[in-house]
Amino acid sequence: MLIVSARVPAERRLAATLYAYAFLTDLVLLYPVYALLFADTGLSVGQISSLFVLWSAAGILLEVPSGAWADAVSRRRLLCLAPLLAAAGFALWVLVPSYPAFAVGFLLWGAGGALRSGALEALVWTELDRLGAAGRYARLTGRAKTAELLGVVGAMGLAAPVLALGGYPAVGAASVAVCLAAAAVATRFPEHRAPEPPGHDPADAARPDATERGAMQPGPAGETPPAAASAPQPGPAGETPPDPDEPGWWASLRGGLAEARADRSVRAALLLVPAVAAVWGGLDEYTPLLARDTGIPAAGVPLLLLLVWAGTTVGGLLAPAGERLTDRGFAALLAGAALALAVGALLRHPAGFVLVGVAFAAFQLATVLADVRLQARISGPDRATVTSVAGMATDLTIIAVYAGYGVVAGVAGNAVAFAVAVLPYLLVAGRIATRRPARPVPANRSLPENSGVS
Repeated sequence: MLIVSARVPAERRLAATLYAYAFLTDLVLLYPVYALLFADTGLSVGQISSLFVLWSAAGILLEVPSGAWADAVSRRRLLCLAPLLAAAGFALWVLVPSYPAFAVGFLLWGAGGALRSGALEALVWTELDRLGAAGRYARLTGRAKTAELLGVVGAMGLAAPVLALGGYPAVGAASVAVCLAAAAVATRFPEHRAPEPPGHDPADAARPDATERGAMQPGPAGETPPAAASAPQPGPAGETPPDPDEPGWWASLRGGLAEARADRSVRAALLLVPAVAAVWGGLDEYTPLLARDTGIPAAGVPLLLLLVWAGTTVGGLLAPAGERLTDRGFAALLAGAALALAVGALLRHPAGFVLVGVAFAAFQLATVLADVRLQARISGPDRATVTSVAGMATDLTIIAVYAGYGVVAGVAGNAVAFAVAVLPYLLVAGRIATRRPARPVPANRSLPENSGVS
């Protein structure tokens, strides 16, 4: 059970909205059965695989542009639009089941995921930072990851009885309804956007000490500096109205990419996200095959997968404790997770899945902490753009993981493929443990200077 604990009402509202949105976006009953829908419609394995490629391609191509759009327009607006696109795609699947409809549906679903990625993290960090509670970002995002997992588990539990009662149309209708509910919840997200000063150059975002950004930050005692005095005042709902002088989409894209390119600490934090998230995120798709290779009956495979789900859930909830890790502690977390996963896989025994679950818990925790590190390093206004670059890099790396896994597993089997796939984590861990300390996060970021995510 997720407990909404916050120091102020505004933070409670943000946390409750985030958890509900995360839960509903993954409570899609089509998740566990859409492959069956495709097969029952007459699609071949090759056609189904081509749909997955379209899905991934849509997310990759739209990831960064959508982040820039969120920075230029409204992050909340994109969070509302994202589940509506998915709902349209799911409706197409069940109303006109055919390869073209499935392809369009995947393009819409991928576009919705791209709109949500980057915009959600940027909005949550910005709102917490405005409340002086940026140090709680790891706690909120860790619990949001758990909410997503609970949504997937709920979808898996509900799909079978709904399918039995009403077939694919009923499952599709339920999925559309959940997406509409997620869009409605997204309207409850607060959004306060600080306007750019006149004459602001988006490339200034690449300079951590830019005076324009520093002028917009609260003073030591929480006073608003003079440069912010001309900012638009909150409207009737307590939220900042749009600024007519806001930079456009292209300016936001330039600013975000300039910051990622010019600030070494931002670039390092950005690259850490795919380095941590991609491999285990790709391996997750192959855990059923690994479970089957242990010799357990097919009916027992879901029980082993529950260990993986449980580990992933625990990893998200451990995020507040993980913030206390130093760089060496973070490196040890990655190395330990890699070794646990390799040993658990190579045991080729159901008991090995205990280690697999432990490894997934550690990888989930490391993924949340890598995101915290990135958000803490971004100092410019184009936060969603920079975050989306990390998301795109993760998606591209996952595709490489799929390709490499297929080659190794085809030659040596699933267990060896798992063991080989985690070797890059040892390299990343060694790099983190031996690098020079990064510049400290500004005090108002509320993260300890010696933290592995600072």
